[in-house]
Amino acid sequence: MLTNEDRLQCEAKGISPETVEQQLARFQKGFPYLRLLSAAAVGDGITTLDAAHRQSLVGRWEAYKAQGHHITKFVPASGAATRMFKDMFDFLNAPYDEPTTAFEKQYFGHITRFAFYPALDDACHVNCGMGVEALMAEGRYKDVVENMLGEEGLGYGQLPKGLLQFHDYADEARTPVEEHLAEAAQYASSNGVADVHFTVSGEHRAAFEELLARVVPAYESTYGVKFNVSLSEQKPDTDTVAANADNTPFRTEEGQLLFRPGGHGALIQNLSDLESEIVFIKNIDNVVPDRLKADMVSWKQAMAGLLVQMQQRAFEYLRLLDSGKYGHEEILDIIDFVLHDLQTRREDLKDMEDAELVNFLRTKLNRPMRVCGVVKNEGEAGGGPFLAYNSDGSTSPQILESSQIDPDNAAYQQMFREGTHFNPVDLVCAIRDYKGGRFSLPLFADPETGFISHKSKNGRELKALELPGLWNGAMSDWSTIFVEVPVSTFNPVKSVNDLLRPQHLND
Repeated sequence: MLTNEDRLQCEAKGISPETVEQQLARFQKGFPYLRLLSAAAVGDGITTLDAAHRQSLVGRWEAYKAQGHHITKFVPASGAATRMFKDMFDFLNAPYDEPTTAFEKQYFGHITRFAFYPALDDACHVNCGMGVEALMAEGRYKDVVENMLGEEGLGYGQLPKGLLQFHDYADEARTPVEEHLAEAAQYASSNGVADVHFTVSGEHRAAFEELLARVVPAYESTYGVKFNVSLSEQKPDTDTVAANADNTPFRTEEGQLLFRPGGHGALIQNLSDLESEIVFIKNIDNVVPDRLKADMVSWKQAMAGLLVQMQQRAFEYLRLLDSGKYGHEEILDIIDFVLHDLQTRREDLKDMEDAELVNFLRTKLNRPMRVCGVVKNEGEAGGGPFLAYNSDGSTSPQILESSQIDPDNAAYQQMFREGTHFNPVDLVCAIRDYKGGRFSLPLFADPETGFISHKSKNGRELKALELPGLWNGAMSDWSTIFVEVPVSTFNPVKSVNDLLRPQHLND
């Protein structure tokens, strides 16, 4: 199916022709749905922390940080804000000129409350000769939106969310990038250093660098820490080939294969490259102003303390197994930890020979570990916490998206609909092994958990291959611990009007 020219193109991108052929075969056979045991719930896959336990874990985390461990805050920040402004793009294309929908009326009715309002007002003065309110008084609402979205104005229709002004303070308007710096200083710093890593697109890298160069010194002064900020881009060799509807290779007008970014699951490579021991992962748009940070910081510290506690126990058991100096009681302790603390179970455990049992326990202990915050389901979109079957017959906690669940399986669909919690991408990860070496994280991904989506290129329909998602399939073979966290720690900005929610206003 691949020509010699195709093979040369693949090799130039660092992708083997065999990988491309496997991807094309995947379009043909698709991805299997996962087999589920149940949705995770409190007491059955989800842990709760009372105030005393939380405080103890916060203390454990502070003690761990004081030992000088390498901690990183990892923020995927490459996505454009286009979907955040979908309703406003629709307004520009609408046959009417004044706000008509409830969304449009809310936007214009509260426009002065947006943190970016002063910058927008300035852009309107420059480009239209009058400010926002004067334009609205003349019925020129679309000119206002053009100045927000268009490149001659703020350019928000093309910029990534990380560079938009989200929160208004007395003397500044902060972007999500700045809020993540403020967060890192409060829970992810060690020995006076806060290590923060943003993944960005090549197109906007210079803009991130300019912002960081401008603001980092002030945040270092405010928080009394040294920021070590790094950027990376999705690796070209994680791109995936596109296909036509008949699963043949999609070709450009020049006859070349079309490669597309493989989705955020490709970032497992970027995560694997970090030298860190503990990594916090959080979406770029899930930030709050300073007045609401204390609760969120406390929960992050508690989650990290729990992770350190669980990791240390796993390390102790692995060293015990290495020593060979263990008896029946010690093995029972390890089984109890794997079954009840890590929630990883296998029905035939009691039938295993000793050597097979020890090998199973070692495998489940010697792998990356993460603590995932989950919040009570109040209708927000997001992956759900489940107990799912693995290829070795065991079951373990997994974060699943709806696309991974068989739409024709009524029982599974009911589990998804009636799940009590969902995952807001709130992770603390341990990515070093018990000997201090780095795990090769791509080895712990499940290649069977990608999905196929439908896109278009220059008006032509195509099928796109998405790699296993970063917090679901790409971390499928990690030890996973779900912890219930309050919904106050989850404040995403999916549309521009979300910035009008009380959590994002500094009243």
